[in-house]
Order: sequence, then C-alpha cells, then structure tokens
Amino acid sequence: MFRAAQLLAGASKRQMSTALKPITDPNVKLTGVFINNKWEESCSGETFETVNPTTGNVITRVAKGNAVHVNRAVDAARAAFHRNAPWRTMDAANRGRLLNKLADLIERDAVYIASLETLDNGKPFTASYHIDIPYSIDVLRYYAGWADKNHGKTIPVSGNFLATTRHEPVGVCGQIIPWNFPILMWAWKIGPALATGNTVVLKPAEQTPLTALYAAELCKEAGIPPGVVNIVPGFGDAGAAIAQHEGVDKVAFTGSTEVGKLIQQASGKTNLKKVTLELGGKSPNIIMDDCDLDLAVEGAHMGTFFNMGQCCCAGTRVYVHSKIYDQFIEKSVKKALKRVVGNPFDLKTDHGPQIDKEQLEKILCYIEVGKKEGAKLATGGKRVGDQGYFVEPTIFTDVDDKMTIAREEIFGPVQQIMKFDCLDEVIDRANDSMYGLAAAVFSNNINTINILSQSLQAGTVWVNTYNTILPQAPFGGYKMSGIGRELGEYGLDAYTQVKSIICSVPHKMS
Repeated sequence: MFRAAQLLAGASKRQMSTALKPITDPNVKLTGVFINNKWEESCSGETFETVNPTTGNVITRVAKGNAVHVNRAVDAARAAFHRNAPWRTMDAANRGRLLNKLADLIERDAVYIASLETLDNGKPFTASYHIDIPYSIDVLRYYAGWADKNHGKTIPVSGNFLATTRHEPVGVCGQIIPWNFPILMWAWKIGPALATGNTVVLKPAEQTPLTALYAAELCKEAGIPPGVVNIVPGFGDAGAAIAQHEGVDKVAFTGSTEVGKLIQQASGKTNLKKVTLELGGKSPNIIMDDCDLDLAVEGAHMGTFFNMGQCCCAGTRVYVHSKIYDQFIEKSVKKALKRVVGNPFDLKTDHGPQIDKEQLEKILCYIEVGKKEGAKLATGGKRVGDQGYFVEPTIFTDVDDKMTIAREEIFGPVQQIMKFDCLDEVIDRANDSMYGLAAAVFSNNINTINILSQSLQAGTVWVNTYNTILPQAPFGGYKMSGIGRELGEYGLDAYTQVKSIICSVPHKMS
C-alpha cells in the first residue's frame, strides 16, 4: 500500500491527469440483499440512506437487512456447504479458477468500482483506482493460488499405524467489514474463506455498502454457486444476528476494539465459533537520528494521513530523536501544508473527506482536547469548508504520552510528534499502549533496527517504510488490537480445521 501510495506522486500522477477519467456520477445498480445468488428487497420494506461524504447528500437508499435476512442467508450458506453440494464436491483447483475469474471481473470493471468506492467512501479516486482495486485483485489471486495447496501431512507415529491430517473448511463464515477500505476488506475476507471451501454471510458497513453489493453480483457472474456468498447490508442488529447465529461456525470482524469485544461475547452465546478480530490501533513510529530524514518524513506523513487518517494501523504516535526533532517538524509541516484537500474525483486531490458527520465531529473534538491539554498545534486543526466532512491535515508537537490525543485512537488526520533521547526510553513509551497492531522504525543502523523490531509489541513492524501491507505477509494485532491473522498462509488458519486420520496397518511398515 505504501509503495502504491508513493506512485501517486510525481510522473505517474501527471500521466493519470490525461489518461484516466473517473466516473464522477456512477450509476448505482444494486441496493438489495443478496442471498442464494438472488437479489431481494428488505422483507420489512425498510431501507437506509448511504451518504456522499464529499457533499453530505444522499446517494441512494439500500435495503435494510435484519435477523430475518441473516437467518435466510445462513440457511442458504449451510445448504451450499452440504457435503453433496456443488461447492463441496468441486475440485479445489476449480475453486481457485473461480477466484481468479472474480479477480478478472473486478479488473474489467475497475474504473466503475473505484468510482463507486470514491462516491460512497470519499477517498480520492487515485487511491481507489491505483491502490484499493489492484490490491483487492492481488489478494483474490493470491488466495486463488492457495486453493489446491492447503493440504495436510503424513506423520510418523509409534506402532503399526498410519497417521495423516486433512485441512477441512470450517463451514459457514460470518464476516463483518468496516467502512474505511470497503472493497479491499471484502477481498480480505472473501479470498481465504472461498479458497478453503467455506461459505459466507457478509455484512458490509452501513456507511459504505455499495461496492460490496456490486462485487456480490460479480461472484454470481464468475460462476460461484448459489449460497456460497451472501451479502446482508444493515446495521448493528444484523451484525449481532450473524455473531449470535448457531448456524455460523466462524466470525471474522474488522472494526473498533469496542465493537470487537461485543462480537466476541456474542459469538459464544449459542455455540463455540472460531473468532478472528482485527481491531483498533495507536501505532508508534520511531524516527532515529541516523535515519534518511526525507524518507522518514515521507513515511510518517503517509503513516498518518493516508486515507485521511482512517487506518487502523495509522502511525500517529511519531517519536522523533531529540537531535533531529526540530528539523523533522519543519519538514513535516511543510509537507502537510502541500497536501491537496478537496473533491476526491479531482486527480490532483490527495485528501478527501472523513466518512461522515459523526467522525468529523469526533476528530474536531479530539483536536480541541489536544489544545486544551497543552499540545502545540503546528498546522491544521480546522474543518475545511461547510459542505461535506473535510478536516485539515493536522500536526501536534510537544505532545506528552499521557495526553488524550496520544492515548486514544482518533481515526483521523491528526499526527502527534513526541521527542525522545534514548532507545530504552522510546521502547518503553512505544509499548505503553493497550494497542499493538503495528509499529515502525526509521533508521540506518542494523543493530538499532534489530533491537526495535524484536522489542516492539506489535503484529507488524515496518522498517524504513510504512503501510506496506502485502497479500503474502500476515497482518494482525497484539493486545487489544485483535485476535488471529489475516493475509498470507497464516490467514488460512482461521478458515480451516485440522482432522487427524489414524489407520491401523496390519503388518509393521519398514
């Protein structure tokens, strides 16, 4: 993601201005509930608005799914998971082919899907098209390759026995995704679940349901059998119904730590579901005095302001060595001031709106708290315009670790820069958080890098980069940042269970 974000600057961005044309008013084609490869209206007749965060205007109304729809979707998923159903009897290699076909269709419709994402979410079209869509395709293709390679072992055992293992699908997987990367989180969930032979009931975030719904239709077009992928748009009651449902065998949730706790509690009420949670963060980014300063400034900038700060792994706690503290601030402020805030369909825009009014007000509240608690506002701190939900890229300096803005996840474009003097000090301060999703270090000293990468309590430690999230490498958190891992081979574990088969052998094997 970081590497792709870098491509948005310089020559490639100049080329996009002439070669790429977003659809600024994409036709919204699908707004229903998707069950058993069919589109349905809400059984209660209820709908909800999805709002354009750039303007605050309603885009369309979407069918409001509830527990009744979840029940029907789970029934469809269970039928599709039956041992004699087409999905279960399909060759594993063919599951991989279907995932690759799905990736082909997303690639075919990339401009439309990216435009729909920008309309619904507010992120710059350049990010939707050049980061979220290609990365979603990469994830699907990566897991397509795993479909016929996730196998068990033959195990040497005592006695006249042959012991083997099988990796079998868990069953019906309930998946609840967030609003900050709608199509990307859809791919993160769908890819490993389908590669390993599971079926899915997925609820997109109520703020951003449109791309998940469109992608459901592409599943059907790709030839994925009925009942394998079911999409129920709705609110927290639909999510709770998924988490509590006795017909759901596994729940995967990405979102806030607060809601993650509720998901975990609900998942144990009716049966013992497998649960994976990718939750919040307050990630430290450590800038050593021997670093490449311009690279560190760029990395910290992207670590905070990418996706308008709406990243669970955002590196908003920036610890800068005292020897370069003033230089780092000067360069960081200059870079933030150059960030173009505005219409996300404009190819020159770096920074779109926050997701909604509630998030806008939350961020502005945190900024006020930061000022009241004594942090120095170096730049930004205000709403931009009176239409839509735009916030200036904001930097605080002279921040104390005990300040609210240094402890709590803001989920917005607010960077906190703090000074440190020695390695032991910064390790203790960086680890003094309930979160542990990610961390980073910028240094050219291999000993420093080794010490920090082993000492930081985080699921991912980046070195001289930030937001580099790859399909092949696992992602997940320590502490209150979650349970389990997504992506990579590790991401398959959550969607499989291991069966031992032990056979008696009549004669001793040599």
